[in-house]
Parts: sequence; C-alpha cells; structure tokens
Amino acid sequence: MSTETVDKEGRGTKTSKTSKDHKKPTPEALKGAIQLGIGYAVGNLSSKPDRDVLMQDFSMVETVFLPSDGSNLTPAHHFPDFRLKTYAPLAFRYFRELFGIKPDDYLYSICKEPLIELSNPGASSSWFYLTSDDEFIIKTVQHKEAEFLQKLLPGYYMNLNQNPRTLLPKFYGLYCIQCGGVTVRVVVMNNVLPRAIKMHFKYDLKGSSYKRRASRKERVKNSPTYKDLDFQEMHQDGLFFDPDTYSALMKTLQRDCRVLESFKIMDYSLLLGVHVLDRKPLSRGNRCDSRRGQKVLYSTALESIQGNLKDPEPVADDDTLGGIPAKHKDENLLIFLGIIDILQSYRFIKKVEHSWKALVHDGDTVSVHRPGFYADRFLKFMGTTVFRKLHPLRGASSKRKRSSLQVGKAASQEFLSTQKEKEKEEKKAQSMDNLDGNFYSSSKQPDLLPKSALTESIRNDEEEAENSEDRRDSSSTLALDDPLPSLSRSQSDSELDVYLV
Repeated sequence: MSTETVDKEGRGTKTSKTSKDHKKPTPEALKGAIQLGIGYAVGNLSSKPDRDVLMQDFSMVETVFLPSDGSNLTPAHHFPDFRLKTYAPLAFRYFRELFGIKPDDYLYSICKEPLIELSNPGASSSWFYLTSDDEFIIKTVQHKEAEFLQKLLPGYYMNLNQNPRTLLPKFYGLYCIQCGGVTVRVVVMNNVLPRAIKMHFKYDLKGSSYKRRASRKERVKNSPTYKDLDFQEMHQDGLFFDPDTYSALMKTLQRDCRVLESFKIMDYSLLLGVHVLDRKPLSRGNRCDSRRGQKVLYSTALESIQGNLKDPEPVADDDTLGGIPAKHKDENLLIFLGIIDILQSYRFIKKVEHSWKALVHDGDTVSVHRPGFYADRFLKFMGTTVFRKLHPLRGASSKRKRSSLQVGKAASQEFLSTQKEKEKEEKKAQSMDNLDGNFYSSSKQPDLLPKSALTESIRNDEEEAENSEDRRDSSSTLALDDPLPSLSRSQSDSELDVYLV
C-alpha cells in the first residue's frame, strides 16, 4: 500500500504532533504493532488473578511503552517504537470468558497469522482486518467512538449478563496504538460474515430510503454491499422463514433495538449476507485448516436468535457455519446477519445533521433520526419488507376445512340413522323376549324330547331368558349369536328367521 493509504488509516483518529521529518509507519508495521500489542496485553493480563468486575474497572486504562530494542517488561521487535493503551482490560476479559474464548485461542487467532485487510463499503473512514481463522474482526474507530464505547461498558455488561444471545456486536477488546506520530484505536469484535461461505448478496440495511442505494464504485466490486433500495429491487418479495425462526429472529431484533434505544444510539445497520444453496454446493476449499470447530459461543446467526436453547456444543464439521435457513421464491438460502455500527449516539452534531437533511428532504426517510423513531422504523422495515413468515397454502387449508365439515356432517347423519335402527331392533327384541315362554310350549312345536326333559329344558330356557333380558337392558344391541339349547339345528335355523323378519 502507498503512504496515502496510511493517511486514510489515520483519518478520524487523534494524531500526535511530531516533526515533519518523522517517519510514519508502513501499513504492515501498523498491523504488526497491533498484533504485538494485543498479544502483550493479553499475556500480561493472565498474570492477574481472577476476580469480580468492579465499577472502576470499566474506566481503567493501562499504558505501556514497547521500544523496538525491548525492555525488562516488553519483548524486542522489528517494528518502530510504539505506545500501547489497553482499555478496561478486566472487563473485556470477563466478556471473552462469557463467550467461551480462552486466552490461548484469542492469541492464536489474532497473533499467529497475518491479518487480512477488508474493504469498507460504508461512509466512515474505518478500516477492517480479519483474522485468518474467520473468528474476529479488528476495526479502527475514532476517538469519540472509543470514548463512547467505554461509557457503554457498564450497560453492555448488564445486557450480556441478562442475554448473551444477541445480534448486537460482541466486543472482546479495545486498544490504542501510538506509533510514529499515528494514533490508531481498534476494537476487536465477532465476525458476522464467514469467509468460508460465498455470500451471493450482501446488504447494509437501515430501514431508511434517503440515499440508500449502493454507489457505482461499490457496484463494480467483486462482492458489493447493497443497501435498502437495492434490496427492495433485488429481493422485493423478502426472505421467508418458518414461523418459529421468524418469531425468534424478530424477538431478538426487538430486544436489541430497545437496548440501543435506552443508550440513545441510532444510525446502526443490519449487515445481511445471503448464500444461495441451489446455485453452487458449499465448498470447503477456502476454509482455513486452523479452524477446527467453533471457538466463540453465541457467535453464529442461528445461535444468536435461539434464546431458549441450551448452550450448544462446538460443531467440528458444520458446513453451514451457523447460517439461518430461509427461502426466496424457489431458492433455498442460508442467512448470516448481525447489527453493526452501534457507536453512533444522538449527540448534538447528529441532531444538527438530521435537522439540516430534514429541510431538503422528508425527515422521516433520512437515516439520522432520534433513537426511538429510528428503532421503530428499523423494526418495521425488517419485519415486513426484509423478513417474512412462511404460511401454509390458504387454498389447501380452506379446502381441507370444507371437506372436513362435509365429512363431519355425513358422519353425524350416519350415526343418527344407525341409532334409530338400533332402537327399532331393540323394540323387536323386547317383544320377542316376552313371547319366549309361549313359543316353546306351542302346539306347533313337535315333541322331540320326553315330557320331563322338555319341562326341565323349558325351565332352563326361562331362566336364560331372564338373564338375557338383564343383559339386553344393559346393552343397546341384540345378541343373535347366543345358542338355543332346546332346538335342533334345523329348528334353530327356522326360528332365527323369525328374529330377522
């Protein structure tokens, strides 16, 4: 990179006054100093005992000078001499422990391999560096943003204790490097869009419409980041989720927006990455070998919105990398998302910016607005335009309902008709039971048994008739399968015809 890029890197940051002939560090030297400084700060912190975070820990700043020749406390290095400031080291150590980040893993991710420089599609002058294992983003911030973040830490601490699953940025460290007259402040955060999966679409969404279209310069990039008006043109139907996922996503967004509103924060964005599964199978070629399972808890999009689940176990071979399943028309998608740029408070300068833009355009459509209105507009846009809920086919459900009603009516009519038939048969059975004794003594009945045996069998038949009457009274059906002991086979057949008439 040229010296001009170094100037951009220092833009918006506090620069100490030095002589004109003072040599400024190269970009590679700055990246090396950042890695060395973070490594020294974390290693020095490991010697301090664990204890509860106190209120004064949030405002603590530790400063150390690291000369290139080394000292009794610092190692020698081949970068220019620089000064390191570490903000709230104990508080950020607690945040890293909350997300399951071990000091060795943190140092390995940041210091082992060279940092990967990323482009910045936004209007800010911030620069972004990505660790080689896809875990962390290192972003340069302005002096006011670093100061604002440090003031936010007590409330941020409380929010993370109540809800570690959030789409808000997860901050793991805040540092300041002063090297060769250049002051660079950096914050270490979670990475929202994994490099191992190709993002076919990227969006920076605010819920506003004033100048919310990607510039020509941005559109010609290999992986451009589009904005709100672009999304409405390219995904005008929105992205569809199953009802449970949609509810969890919107609940998380609503909770996070209320937290930001309580801090008087606005002008934040939703960074949205869309991977189309049907276009090309997931490739593992770009994945770094150093990434063996997920190191950071709650860092994926899917974990951030599933607040009722238990802590997940790291997945060693998950090709989706925590993407949220979604659909757009006939395409199956994986969605990656997170809220970014939350270090903009509604200060006096922002109020003036909103008033000035409102004079030349509709004030409700500009991105800079009071925090309450901004949160409501943001949630409405996300819940109605960007994210949609999958519903079952209404026609099929209504037909199903109508057919079920018709089946229910037919079943009820059939039940009533069978009940009437059973009552008729019951009456016939009762009338025949009353004639049982006379029937067996009829003159038409031939004497097939001796008289004594006949009288005894009649007596047994009468007792059985009484028992059968008791059984018939307790049952609504007529037992036709009961044998007739006093009749022969041919006679019993002829008498059954009488019952069935």
